[in-house]
Amino acid sequence: MPMQMPKGKFMSAVKVGEKGQIVIPKGARDLFDIRPGDTLLLLADVERGIAIVRNEDYLEFANAVFNAQNETEDE
Repeated sequence: MPMQMPKGKFMSAVKVGEKGQIVIPKGARDLFDIRPGDTLLLLADVERGIAIVRNEDYLEFANAVFNAQNETEDE
């Protein structure tokens, strides 16, 4: 019987190919609406691990941080 994932969660093991590539499983692509041609950002930290985020989402987050910092400096 397959393991039931909580809503909005996904977990899967993936293998790294000879060229260092991995395939993002369909369940994760569906969950995050990842489509062919999308740009993803890989973030890595030797102590915390690897995260893959949508480039657009990261840029939106970074802009919000910079805008908040500018607002604080203007006060």
